[in-house]
Amino acid sequence: MKIAAIRSYHLRCSLQKPFGFSQWTYDQRNVLVIEVITDTGLSGWGECYGPADVTQAAVEHFYAPRIIGMHALSSEVIWQHMWRSSLDFARGGIMMGAMSGLDMALWDLKGKALNLSVSELMGGRQRQQIDCYATGMYFQDMNEQQLLSTLVAEAQAYACEGFKAMKIKIGKNLNFDKQLIKAMREALPNTTLMADSNHAYDLPEAISIGRVLDECQYHWFEEPLSPEHLRQFHSLHNKLDLAIATGECEQTRFGFDKLLTSGGVNIIQPDLAYCGGPSEALKIRAIASANGVNCIPHVWGTQLNLAAAVHFLATAYVEPGRAESQSLLLEYDRTENPLRDELYSTSIDIKHGVATVPDAAGLGVQIDPHTLEQFTIKRSETL
Repeated sequence: MKIAAIRSYHLRCSLQKPFGFSQWTYDQRNVLVIEVITDTGLSGWGECYGPADVTQAAVEHFYAPRIIGMHALSSEVIWQHMWRSSLDFARGGIMMGAMSGLDMALWDLKGKALNLSVSELMGGRQRQQIDCYATGMYFQDMNEQQLLSTLVAEAQAYACEGFKAMKIKIGKNLNFDKQLIKAMREALPNTTLMADSNHAYDLPEAISIGRVLDECQYHWFEEPLSPEHLRQFHSLHNKLDLAIATGECEQTRFGFDKLLTSGGVNIIQPDLAYCGGPSEALKIRAIASANGVNCIPHVWGTQLNLAAAVHFLATAYVEPGRAESQSLLLEYDRTENPLRDELYSTSIDIKHGVATVPDAAGLGVQIDPHTLEQFTIKRSETL
């Protein structure tokens, strides 16, 4: 079974209500999805995290021509071939995002070929269901007092839907952030809360915010600092009690090894559509395990990346492990996203804040061809 063709689809949709976080505001969704097709007609699908138009060029003009004709089930051979092909000039960034989507598609394809789910291919399930945390509470264009009450009401709505954990956005400004952190805890005293600043703070600011998070018993502090300043994470960790989480901007086992070696990070968050794909994520998890650190994927985009994370967490073991083990939470973005909610005829089943691991072969989600056409703004095909 050889790779006969690779198609990529740049998908786009406008949002009815723009939303923002510490760095900028979104008014549309863009994603690149990949279809790897074999000479038998069987195909697999993957997703790339990053700027879709630029990533599409990397797939179409660089990687796809190099892997056409290779054995479709030899995913590790293909990964290493792509890695070596671009090693001299692209050990991370856009090119690794392209590799990630291709690798994800190969895992989906292999599962379908062998009639096994991706979690079975990854070694077997530790769990059939996974608790989710709702990611939301993004900033909106309104005065801060109105925004504060709007975000608290949004969080309360997720709690009513059954979510027992959720992650808020901070990084707007220190005064507002501290008010929001306290208001959320007051409104949801029994909810597991996390906070994500999207690397908005310098070290003194992160310490100040972190102490408020400690006081309010938040579960983790995500991306408190710039990913460029790894040594600061150790300094921050020494000042706080809560876990420090980061890694969505990092890629490959080599990048995560440097991140963990620098110290101060308690939870790493590779994105399977960006870090190098499922193949590399498994190696990253092994490095995390060797350092006594848990690996909880960052999830953004569509059902493909969500499904990859579900299978990954279904196979995960908790560090260090105990009879009454803590949960490894699945990130479930609750912002408006037609590319996640309308594109698929088969999606991940999530009810009352709990995701069920798919039993179907491959990733277990299915794109609707008609809807795919509606959202596609540019299509490429390499034969």
